[in-house]
Amino acid sequence: MLFRSASEPASEPASEPASAPDWSAIAGQSTVHVITADPDGDARETKIWVVVLDGVGYIRTSQTTTWGDNVQRNPDIALRVEGREYPLRASFVVDGAERERIVEKFVAKYGNNPLMNLIRGSDPRIMRLQPR
Repeated sequence: MLFRSASEPASEPASEPASAPDWSAIAGQSTVHVITADPDGDARETKIWVVVLDGVGYIRTSQTTTWGDNVQRNPDIALRVEGREYPLRASFVVDGAERERIVEKFVAKYGNNPLMNLIRGSDPRIMRLQPR
């Protein structure tokens, strides 16, 4: 594990991080876990959706999530996929055309769920994932 909770015993070994992700394999995953650091340094693990576009992984969240705030504060994250952790750096996508392409990819993979759109809002925080 790349982040350790303050409540975890120090004697517990941390798992070794995996090499750079194989985005083509991750593209088929329905959900993954993103691990961020809370302000107090504790790890926060959140189950999320992921898409791959042009060989790059993307994640998104609403403007009001704790884990999204964590990424805003510290872009060094980990992605856990099938028990393996990948150390990554998230960067926020601001280009309108790129954001549209990514949103289209999320809709193609997960559908256009009105409830999720209401929760996520009209301006989700979209993050590009790159190896550290």
